[in-house]
Amino acid sequence: MNPCLQRPLRVLALCLGNICRSPLAEALLRRELQAAGVPAVVDSAGTAPWHAGRPADPCSREVARRHGLDLGGRARQLDLADFYEQDMILAMDAMNLSDARRLSPPNAEARIRLMRDFDPEVPGADVPDPYTTGPEGFETVYRMLERSARTFAARAGEGHLWETGENGRVD
Repeated sequence: MNPCLQRPLRVLALCLGNICRSPLAEALLRRELQAAGVPAVVDSAGTAPWHAGRPADPCSREVARRHGLDLGGRARQLDLADFYEQDMILAMDAMNLSDARRLSPPNAEARIRLMRDFDPEVPGADVPDPYTTGPEGFETVYRMLERSARTFAARAGEGHLWETGENGRVD
């Protein structure tokens, strides 16, 4: 089934606190899906409540600004409704993936994948948390997320988003 045929694709970027990686992923996914002509609604969340209501980390906002993106949203925690309202939840690392799968109800509609399942350079790898790395770490994460978002959008535009190969990875 391809839910993109009947309504906009709904995508959620997921990390731990929703202030570093997932806000960047959200903005990049939105940009790349729009460029690919894929109608989409993109959001982000964290598995933990620590930063709920706060803006993105200053380093995330700065790297986004340098690349022409705005991270104007506020952090929020993943909730049960996300598993029914989203088509795809893209976790930033294996721990976020495991947490999301553990929290997912049995009849959830969202597919849960790693963001870097769509990275053509290192498919299936984690997006490392840049929280304590300084500006260089945020730039590295930005490049990983940009590659992954571009491939995700291309596959969505081609209608191949739901196809998987060995080990559940996107072919």
